[in-house]
Amino acid sequence: MTWSIVARDTAQGHLGVAIATCAFAVGALCPRFHWGVGALSSQSYSSPLAGERVLEHLAAGLDGAAAVNHALADDDGRAWRQIHGVSAGGTPFAYTGADCVDWCGHWSGDGVSVAGNMLAGPAVVAATAEAWENGGDKPFAARLLAALAAGEAAGGDKRGKQSAALRVVGPEAHSEIDIRVDDHREPLGELTRLFKLFWQERRPHFSTVPTHADPSGITDPAARTAAIDAFITSDPHRRLFDA
Repeated sequence: MTWSIVARDTAQGHLGVAIATCAFAVGALCPRFHWGVGALSSQSYSSPLAGERVLEHLAAGLDGAAAVNHALADDDGRAWRQIHGVSAGGTPFAYTGADCVDWCGHWSGDGVSVAGNMLAGPAVVAATAEAWENGGDKPFAARLLAALAAGEAAGGDKRGKQSAALRVVGPEAHSEIDIRVDDHREPLGELTRLFKLFWQERRPHFSTVPTHADPSGITDPAARTAAIDAFITSDPHRRLFDA
């Protein structure tokens, strides 16, 4: 039904999920985040409730495996569930129920988890993982997206394509990135297009948004323009999508 990658950015501690499926609006249902606790995707007959419970148990001090076991203890559909993610410290965890539709499975690495079900085959997870491992030169969000694209190139969801999403969160009230394609013939292609627009046009404006350190942000028009220009000039990744 779905495959996804959940990871922690070692540079800034941000948490991210990239996900795709042949169903409507996957980004509205599967990814879950609690800053300071962890991030996950609850997929395969998705249970947002189970996802929230896992994060609550992580917050209470359980490790990932125990958190999943406790979250699913009273769930009669647990054999159909797939839940995977990383803690705020980057420790991965994954659960694939015995009745998840083939091909299904998961892989975990340092600060990253990849999992999927109803896939074209194991190459989807393997290609996603390999692209992540080889993508350390990319910014975190671009690395997530490239890994997901590699999984699609390896076959993706065996039913086809419909939706995809990319979300990255940090310590601030706003998400660092929150982009969804809810219904499209080429959802990953459209997600990539929107990500490029965000990266080039919207991301610089985040330098003016209120933060915990500066609750007022920047509202003066001239000061906003100066801050945005300064961000663009100093951004080491400003040419990420240059031809």
